[in-house]
Amino acid sequence: MKKSIVWLLLLLAGLTSRSAFGQQEINEPFKIGTESFMLNGKPFVIRCGELHYARIPRAYWRHRLKMAKAVGLNTVCAYLFWNFQETESGKFTWEGQADAAEFCKIAQEEGLYVLLRPGPYSCAEWEFGGLPWWLLKKKDIQLRTQDAYYMQRCRQYLTEVGRVLSPLQITKGGPILMVQVENEYGSYGTDKEYILKIRDYLKEAGFTVPLFTCDGTVQLKNDVQKDIFAVVNFGNNPEAGFRTLRQVQPAGPLMCGEYYPGWFDSWGAPHHTGSNDHLIKEIGWMLDHKASFSIYMIHGGTSFGLWAGANCQPYAPETSSYDYDAPISENGSATAKYDELRNTLKKYLQPGEVLTDVPAALPVQKIKPFNLAMIAPIMSQLGKPILSDTTLFMEDLNQGYGMMVYETTLPAGAKSQLDFTEVHDYAEVFIDDKLIGLLNRVKNDHIIEIPALTKRSRLRVFVEAMGRVNYGYYLYDRKGLQGEVYNITDGQKVMLKTWKHYSIPLGEGNPVFKYKPINAVAKLNEPAFYKGYFNVKSKDDFYLDMRWFKKGVTWINGHCLGRYWNIGPTQTMYVPGVWLNQGKNEVVVLDMHRPYAARLQGLDKPILDSLTEIKAVSSNHRKAGQQFGNNLNSLLYSGEMENSTKWQTFTFPIKSGRYIALEALNNFAGDQFTALAELELLDENGMQIPRGLWKVVYADSEELKGEDGKSENVFDLQYTSIWHTQWKDNATKHPHQIVIDLGSKTTMSAIKMLPRQDMETGRIKDFKLYLADKLFNGL
Repeated sequence: MKKSIVWLLLLLAGLTSRSAFGQQEINEPFKIGTESFMLNGKPFVIRCGELHYARIPRAYWRHRLKMAKAVGLNTVCAYLFWNFQETESGKFTWEGQADAAEFCKIAQEEGLYVLLRPGPYSCAEWEFGGLPWWLLKKKDIQLRTQDAYYMQRCRQYLTEVGRVLSPLQITKGGPILMVQVENEYGSYGTDKEYILKIRDYLKEAGFTVPLFTCDGTVQLKNDVQKDIFAVVNFGNNPEAGFRTLRQVQPAGPLMCGEYYPGWFDSWGAPHHTGSNDHLIKEIGWMLDHKASFSIYMIHGGTSFGLWAGANCQPYAPETSSYDYDAPISENGSATAKYDELRNTLKKYLQPGEVLTDVPAALPVQKIKPFNLAMIAPIMSQLGKPILSDTTLFMEDLNQGYGMMVYETTLPAGAKSQLDFTEVHDYAEVFIDDKLIGLLNRVKNDHIIEIPALTKRSRLRVFVEAMGRVNYGYYLYDRKGLQGEVYNITDGQKVMLKTWKHYSIPLGEGNPVFKYKPINAVAKLNEPAFYKGYFNVKSKDDFYLDMRWFKKGVTWINGHCLGRYWNIGPTQTMYVPGVWLNQGKNEVVVLDMHRPYAARLQGLDKPILDSLTEIKAVSSNHRKAGQQFGNNLNSLLYSGEMENSTKWQTFTFPIKSGRYIALEALNNFAGDQFTALAELELLDENGMQIPRGLWKVVYADSEELKGEDGKSENVFDLQYTSIWHTQWKDNATKHPHQIVIDLGSKTTMSAIKMLPRQDMETGRIKDFKLYLADKLFNGL
């Protein structure tokens, strides 16, 4: 009864308050009312799902949109990715796979409205969050700010978007109901003037339909504008989410801009899934309360090419598969989640509305194992180098994606270390063509041991660029070696100079290299391309099984399928049948290492959840023999959290230290687990302390198999990801500790903690904080 009264008050707030949300004419076909959306003068509940035309082969757009309609949706939501439309500065593409207008037209033909999200920043686990790589050529650019150059390029882009897509607004007979301003800006900044300028650029571009912003519940307050309609993003507890929305926007219809039925995957972390029951229950709750929603994703698809992004900090590149455990699977098939969702949505159809038939599933096939008989070693085919006294970024070479080889000379001398400062993102180090070691950004590798050298030797560093960071404060993700490289002998540092840079751009279209029969080349332990052929009778989809290869990129008939990495969780690559030839087909595979065998096969089902090397991304932060000991002399604070989903702040006398430890003594559920979504520290002025240099140095327990429960999740800016103590195979008891190296001695006055958002399990109750200049006892 109490919940019903609270919800009634929530609705009354919307009925008794008014807000313009910009200028709206009475005769407009779609409007934002004080209580509901209005379509052609009648209340309208938006039943929406997100899907991205860039992640679906163009030939399958209509099929996926038919699937979205048949599940019971009346609207689809679509990001535009700026870097997909303007791949080179000043050169816009709106044809073929990039034909956003055609995608919207097909949606309308299939009876669907469109919510357009043009950015300029998009996130979406997409390379650089949709921003073009060439912005980073300007050294002093300030992204997502009022930086003059950045704003100039945003204006040019949005003007072009308006030229192509504003004719498709509902006011002009098209399907576009609303257009989003930027994306989740509240998680990045608080400059409301910046958002207003982006809004103005959209209006200048010809968009007259309602504009809106979207943010998570935690960040919502940072981004709300009085005259821009706001929607809220969440993956659980819609009543709490909408209560937060009402606190900052008393009037207007309630809408969840992103409701998460699953989650994306990162290399080396467990495959994510979402509960069907949870989805059905909460979608039903929203519809019972006349709340609109957009399911992110209704169909995830695939980040083909080199378009998969990354999260940071720590650096976590995302898989090419964007299956997302969505109701419509990666290859467009209906899942059990789809069937349950359809059965739910059909109960909420409007008078005269009828569910369309579910399209027939597209056929899939198997391909027998076949060998790749040709090889193209890369080191012997490097082109003309670019010379520089110091190392250059890939962007400095006017290169957006692919690989780069750095070359210099090492002097003769005793055993030493090479310190590369930072590597973006994965490197193999060769001395006189002999592999010395690997540097992996996800493991924060930057130092490598080198043997004694009897003569001057050639140093080559082969760097592969993975996805640029797409979310948070680390967007300035220039590729290649980051900064100076030092040769360290007996503590003496000598900076290496006089570098040659060899550019190896990659992307759509087969790389151009000379091939030889694989049996004519001695066994290599260096990056190489492998080429082979297979035949098919039918142009049906399949999944390419990559388990014989280790790490790299794959092409089918010149179409770049994306990146693969044998650490998992994804072991297959989706191959759309429409990209095949009836008969002979060519496949090219780049492998950064020597493969187990140059062999492939096609499967009729994907492998999305097979981890082979968890420690590649996040090793357990507890070494043998470590045990957080008696550290009472370092005790900073003792407190008790409340059992809620709110940020909670605990203040204490101003203190300084480099290492901070959080010790969870128990939880509200009474079991042995600890879980936490986010952790922040405030300085002596109450301002958030930057977390860029933070590093977990100890966690007594982490779940790394059953779910992505790594300890670094407490400062990854994602309130939907959590640190969770181990529950699969072994579950240790309280107390649980996490120790963070802040990077330097830091002055602080408070800690802020965000409990896990989805359920009570593991939520910390009583806790202690410790602060020290040196590592704690037992570590």
